[in-house]
Amino acid sequence: QVQLVESGGGLVQAGGSLRLSCAASGRTFSSYAMAWFRQAPGKEREFVSGISWSGGRTYYPDSVKGRFTISRDNAKNTVYLQMNSLKPEDTAVYYCAATTLASYSSDYGRYDYWGQGTQVTVSS
Repeated sequence: QVQLVESGGGLVQAGGSLRLSCAASGRTFSSYAMAWFRQAPGKEREFVSGISWSGGRTYYPDSVKGRFTISRDNAKNTVYLQMNSLKPEDTAVYYCAATTLASYSSDYGRYDYWGQGTQVTVSS
């Protein structure tokens, strides 16, 4: 069982930065591939980034590539999402998720554990 708690969301102006954190409970955190998703009102949940259990592989969709960076610290049971050059269209609730699969996936149905979400609002 893994519990995930996100933090770091808030209100920021366009062009600004935020760093989200996701703290995980449990001694097997390092065995999970992790991901960040986001969901804006009236829209489907969107895959934002994924990271392998070791941190050696990451993935970003074109919508955030070059602006967002995912990382993890297995010693601290924490995964991060550094978001730079934020745009109003990045406004959403951001969720971290953990999967017992061998690697991350853009399919939110493949994740076993979810955090409660943290709101990110980017003003123009």
